[in-house]
Amino acid sequence: MDKYWIALSSIEELSSSFIQKLYNHFGDIEKAFKAGDLSEIDGLSVKKAEKFLRLRDKTDPDKALQLVKERGVKYLTFEDEQYPQMLRNIYDAPSVLYYKGDLFDCNLDKTLAVVGSRRATSYAKDALAKIISELNGTDICIVSGLASGIDTTAHVSALDNNLKTIGVIASGFDYTYPASNKELYKRIEDGNGAVVSEYYPTFEPLKFRFPQRNRIVSGLSYGTLVAEASLKSGALITANLTLEQGRELMCIPGLVTNPNTQGIYKLLKNGATLVTCADDVLEALGWEVKIEQKNLFELDLSENEQLIFDALEIEDKCFDELQAFTRLSVDDLLTYLTTMELKGIIKQVDGDRYRKI
Repeated sequence: MDKYWIALSSIEELSSSFIQKLYNHFGDIEKAFKAGDLSEIDGLSVKKAEKFLRLRDKTDPDKALQLVKERGVKYLTFEDEQYPQMLRNIYDAPSVLYYKGDLFDCNLDKTLAVVGSRRATSYAKDALAKIISELNGTDICIVSGLASGIDTTAHVSALDNNLKTIGVIASGFDYTYPASNKELYKRIEDGNGAVVSEYYPTFEPLKFRFPQRNRIVSGLSYGTLVAEASLKSGALITANLTLEQGRELMCIPGLVTNPNTQGIYKLLKNGATLVTCADDVLEALGWEVKIEQKNLFELDLSENEQLIFDALEIEDKCFDELQAFTRLSVDDLLTYLTTMELKGIIKQVDGDRYRKI
């Protein structure tokens, strides 16, 4: 029966909701694919029915399935017992879920979606990385959209902290978008989670597919954490989908002067949970997980290095500000800064500013 699910999903003009409507009416996907009379399906216009029949007649189920297998893409159909239950419960669930990697090595009972701006500030990325690092040693799975910005930070932070992660893409597997995340795709697929898509392998990453895939990001997850979002953004769309799906919505607060936080504060005012640490996430979702306690790295700092470290306690500082605070000579300060960077204690950000790690 799989080939009929695949064949229907290979027709670009058909939406998942249309395929579900056919399946629900006939109760059998093969009968739905081979149907000749669609006149009794509620809400289906004659024009849409005729268009379906025309497209269906051009589609070979065996060839459609063969293409998927040739590309090494795995899949789950909607009627498969292993189809993720959280996703099955949403409105307009994907008729087919294509994936690479090991989806079932992920704990699908503890999934956290993370969304945010593609043009995220370093503050938002660092705050998110900190929260995810506090989940190190747990079986929580991070779900995001494999886009640039917050999505990339979420996936990389998960991988760096031995967490499984699921990337939901807005195209078929013939495409890697953005191209800069090619290595990230590979890291996830090679034993660290799964990359999934509702789109047949040949489908391009067209603009309208990105907001469509957002329902899958939130639909796979028990809650969504928003790291940064303007009032008109894909992240805000996902936040609203989270609420529609009856899932928990959480937000990381940001700088009030940043336009990308306007959406965050709107959500917080409307009742989203404020998150500043991993415990806030666990409490909001009612998860009891064992977090491995690691010994904090003891910093072996000289007196002047400690002075620099203390200067960065509250906020980033540029070279001149550090020199004014520490009263060190230019040469000495440069030497200490270089040494501390090599030790991984501080890092240079935004050109000439320094930040404590």
